[in-house]
Amino acid sequence: MLAYTVYSEAGGVGKTTLAANLAKAEERAGRDVLVVDLDTQEASLSYLLDVADDRDDDQADSLLRHMIDRPRGDFDDLIKSSEGIDIVPSHNILEYASKHLRRREEEAADFGESWNPNKQLLRVLREAGVHEQYDTLIVDPPATADIKLHNAIHATRHLVIPFEPSGKGYESVQGLDQLVGGLEDQLGIEVGVLAVVPNRYKGMNDQDRFLEEIEADGWEIPIRLRERSSLLEGCWAEQCTAFRYIDEHRERERDHELDTVEKIERLAERIRETQAVEA
Repeated sequence: MLAYTVYSEAGGVGKTTLAANLAKAEERAGRDVLVVDLDTQEASLSYLLDVADDRDDDQADSLLRHMIDRPRGDFDDLIKSSEGIDIVPSHNILEYASKHLRRREEEAADFGESWNPNKQLLRVLREAGVHEQYDTLIVDPPATADIKLHNAIHATRHLVIPFEPSGKGYESVQGLDQLVGGLEDQLGIEVGVLAVVPNRYKGMNDQDRFLEEIEADGWEIPIRLRERSSLLEGCWAEQCTAFRYIDEHRERERDHELDTVEKIERLAERIRETQAVEA
């Protein structure tokens, strides 16, 4: 199964829209796709794909309940669908994931049991047979490097990292070695970077220089996504991927928008190829 986490330390770089559109590209390639939304922001992937109805329902079952062994139903009942993609939506209780997971760890220790709070998403997915049911798993965590990110990485072992090709964005990518190395040391696993994805690329000389330096450092940059404010704002307004937005909400096709979704499909294909080579 192809599995990766879409993550960036910097906010506002299109992490969630990239995750949603990569999921749609995978679905269009004929693959069964599950997306796990671990981001508690209101403007989350669950909102973008219009499956966030239960996020503030205290009585609803949630992924965190399954992670701390207090489910209110089957895992399959958590799953919602949108545009042919299966999604485990975010829930507001995830804001307290660290507290509840650490408490569960302490309870286990009191009884002489080993219980790793960073491996609970992996456990839940394995017990649900996700690796047998799906071809692709994509996890969208928050931008903060907290216990939700650690669970995402334990479950996927791979990262796709969007960034803005600017001085600040370049610094964030330059810190990738430190970020990945720190996660590997902290979690005791190997973490692969399948691609870094420049977003809001404008073809400026400074941006090209940044990207050339990043590639010289050995990072894979399969595509460059140009700034498409109108398209992405439309996606959030209509709560859909760029693919559906172009099909259903544009009166006429726009070449630059078609180019964007074609690049996302090429990126999805490249990620599949890269992980296949690693495997």
